[in-house]
Amino acid sequence: MKKDIILIGPVGTGKSTIGKLLSKDLGIPQASLDDIRWKIYKESGYDFELADEIMQREGFLGIYRYWKPFEAYSVKRALELYPDHIHDFGAGQSVYEDEELFKEVQNALEPYSNIVLLLPSEDREKCLQILFERTQFEHNSLFINNPSNEKLAKIIVYTDGKKLKEITEEIIRKVKL
Repeated sequence: MKKDIILIGPVGTGKSTIGKLLSKDLGIPQASLDDIRWKIYKESGYDFELADEIMQREGFLGIYRYWKPFEAYSVKRALELYPDHIHDFGAGQSVYEDEELFKEVQNALEPYSNIVLLLPSEDREKCLQILFERTQFEHNSLFINNPSNEKLAKIIVYTDGKKLKEITEEIIRKVKL
């Protein structure tokens, strides 16, 4: 099994923040997929002009659909480019409606035992409420109601009411390094 820690979850759960703290505490470098995804998307044929047109014409849901194959590719590529890292995925990199794309990502993540799903609460409605208050992002139901995160996760950490240090300590206790 690979030693990386992979953080997944909806928008606003603190994946990047927790990744940064885990990196510092464990002395393992961090690779934030939100920071590197555009370079990876570009190498797989992402069309920035088309993406802008889709965004203007169809809004977030249209661009979200356009991103999906690039997100699946970015997961596989980031794991290749950055072995032995703390990875924090963007919200979309672990959620797929298309079964083939989901299988690709599931296969890419199979060797990893430390896939941590961060959620504020076990209660989906409470998750939506907490995350909307944090981010004002109105599409988190895409990420909370889709079963992909739960299927990919090997560890779930609920964060509501916990300090950052408590969350990182819980993750460190639960992962296999």
